[in-house]
Amino acid sequence: VLDGLLRRERAKEDEHEDTVGPWGGNGGTSWDDGCYSGVREIKLVYDRCIDSITVVYDKNGKSVKSEKHGGNGGSITVEIKLNYPEEYLISVSGHYSSLVQGIPPVIRSLMFKSNLRIFGPFGIQEGTPFYFPMEGGRIIGFKGRSGWYLDSIGFYLSRAQSNTIKKKVQHWLQKSLEPKSSKQSHHTLKAAK
Repeated sequence: VLDGLLRRERAKEDEHEDTVGPWGGNGGTSWDDGCYSGVREIKLVYDRCIDSITVVYDKNGKSVKSEKHGGNGGSITVEIKLNYPEEYLISVSGHYSSLVQGIPPVIRSLMFKSNLRIFGPFGIQEGTPFYFPMEGGRIIGFKGRSGWYLDSIGFYLSRAQSNTIKKKVQHWLQKSLEPKSSKQSHHTLKAAK
């Protein structure tokens, strides 16, 4: 019974994935890394805008590296390494605008926030800002558009609370182990407080 309860709760939590974005322009071609357990590393190459992004995800304890999304330009490379699984991404913010009037906007800057630290900003903070505040969730995948540059970016969120399963199992165990007599039950409740 307990095993079935855990499986049902995990399935429910898996349904709590949301898509946010993308922000930026409509140039380049669409890409979608999908959903994973979490993010381990991010590699950015940038200069006047974000030229490319490559992400290393975690999939059930194994590293999975995405394709490079973007072009071969950029003179600055930064590698963000999260202390996964204790550290995880909770938000991404940045700016987008056209590099030259008349062409679609591209991602000009990015900043990443984990549950422990802030990384960036990287690039030029110019144009339209974007930010998605989030409580109690984590980023588990990226998507967007890219060509010569990173044209747009969006992400997948897992809103599953890590304590949800634990709390439900504790509640179920407490109910199933509760003494039958009301006198004992009253004493158990007092002790639990």
